[in-house]
Amino acid sequence: MIKVTPRLNEILKERDITQLQLAAMSGVPQPSISRFDKNTRHEAVHLFAISCALGVSIEELFRVDDSE
Repeated sequence: MIKVTPRLNEILKERDITQLQLAAMSGVPQPSISRFDKNTRHEAVHLFAISCALGVSIEELFRVDDSE
């Protein structure tokens, strides 16, 4: 089974970007950004907006573990 774990907060810490800054950069509401790593489902429009704002692929927003 594949385990997919969001890693947005990790990326924000690495880049020293706050959730409010990302909200302004991406147009995604800050509360949605705050819940990103806790959610199991993500809106496609949010995924594209966040990945474009950070200059990363959508895949990079997640850690994938398929070792099981």
